[in-house]
Amino acid sequence: MTRYIFITGGVVSSLGKGLASAALGALLQARGFRVRLRKLDPYLNVDPGTMSPYQHGEVYVTDDGAETDLDLGHYERFTGRPATQADNITTGRLYRDIIAKERRGDYLGATVQVIPHVTDALKEFVLDGNEDVDFVLCEIGGTVGDIEGLPFFEAIRQLGNDLERSQCIYVHLTLLPWIPSAGELKTKPTQHSVKELRSIGIQPDILLCRSDREIPATERRKIALFCNVRESAVIQALDVASIYDVPLSYHMEGFDREVLNAFGMEAGKALPLEVWEDISDRVANPEGTVKIAIVGKYTGLKDAYKSLIEALTHGGIANIVNVELEWIESEVFENEDPTPFLDGVNGILVPGGFGKRGAEGKILAAKFAREHNVPYFGICFGMQMAVIEAARNMAGIDGANSTEFGGTSEPVVGLLTEWLKGNELEQRLKNGDLGGTMRLGAYTAKLGEGTRIADIYDATDISERHRHRYEVNMKYRPALEKAGLVFAGLSPDGLLPETVELTGHPWFIGVQYHPELKSKPFEPHPLFASFIAAALEQSRLV
Repeated sequence: MTRYIFITGGVVSSLGKGLASAALGALLQARGFRVRLRKLDPYLNVDPGTMSPYQHGEVYVTDDGAETDLDLGHYERFTGRPATQADNITTGRLYRDIIAKERRGDYLGATVQVIPHVTDALKEFVLDGNEDVDFVLCEIGGTVGDIEGLPFFEAIRQLGNDLERSQCIYVHLTLLPWIPSAGELKTKPTQHSVKELRSIGIQPDILLCRSDREIPATERRKIALFCNVRESAVIQALDVASIYDVPLSYHMEGFDREVLNAFGMEAGKALPLEVWEDISDRVANPEGTVKIAIVGKYTGLKDAYKSLIEALTHGGIANIVNVELEWIESEVFENEDPTPFLDGVNGILVPGGFGKRGAEGKILAAKFAREHNVPYFGICFGMQMAVIEAARNMAGIDGANSTEFGGTSEPVVGLLTEWLKGNELEQRLKNGDLGGTMRLGAYTAKLGEGTRIADIYDATDISERHRHRYEVNMKYRPALEKAGLVFAGLSPDGLLPETVELTGHPWFIGVQYHPELKSKPFEPHPLFASFIAAALEQSRLV
């Protein structure tokens, strides 16, 4: 029997529902259960693909090409189970599908309403395709009391009645703020949040209470009394030094045990958590430090690079070093010499991005790395800017540029209008829709034997996730390779460049895909492990 755990949030947003869901998934996995995690987002966008990173943070891409919420990245990193398009739904996608059915006449003339049509569609989404798992963890985006979230809360309330009594529980994540003037933690916000949840028919089984300090037993008893839960079900979720300490912290507080008890299941013996203990130890006790400069255009919001940050951390875990990130807005290089900003860093990473703003600064960052023998990692847009830099300054193509920025006589990077996905030809128009029209999801690539990147992967056939609309123009390959920039990886048909690397450089690699999306703390991506190793070597030379 598949069991369902619904995770909701109250008091304020950004409390860490996604992280709590991922950590609980990891703990249940450690107990031998099969888990699946899903995210229900109440916003009206069909997906986050067209949303500004400043609005939404990172867009996480799955193997099957879905643009999803960044929490799915947490799910994958903590459980290792690949997410799919069927693990994230939004109000926009839901309403789009319902209206399409109404237009076709699928509802046979019925008046289409939130209840039952929207709630039924949500319930169908939650219940579909779970035959092979023991637990489905469903995180409800937003905060209880939000108007847009009401259909989602109503759907999971109904599921509580539709499913068997021992098949569904509710976990509510709240905040206990510390009031300095009073010198105490306040439970009233949690009480009001639970009251709001109960007013729509949901009684939480477990309260996960975020706090920056220990919650006294008296306060736990008070919360249990006024929120109608067992005292043992009031779980403190304390701040920790690293997100990879969260599974261990939650286990120590009895979160996973209480979840099993709520289902009437025996908690059993202690968990084998050696993997998480080793990760935690490596993060807490590094044997050195490397400084990596991230030259991007969304540096004002670190969530825009969430998977990237974690993948760099994983590279540090693999090498038992602390990775210190130096965030640099690429636009500053367009008016200033990059040397004062980049002198002294052990590695330079230029991440993905879109648009002309800051592009010249990223090109200068690649130039600095090339000329000063600093390890360079260009991802997606970062690879394209490295190729343009090489075309201009190594191959002598003065007008080298990208058509993304306007008309150019030397389109070293151009709009990708068609490509093969499996056996089907995908095509895009220049003035077509922006949403869901990029080269998205997992594609295979062939790496040249004897290349640095093939040595790093220890393979010549790889599969990585893409999210881009522009591509390096293969017409320029001969001139670039003659100058020393090798096209080390290509699509299986040989038409699309996947990776480039600079000969004679300590570590200079660009990839068109996003390797950060597949990195995990217990399985660091080989490119990030190698990049941090190169940065560590560079730090010893300074």
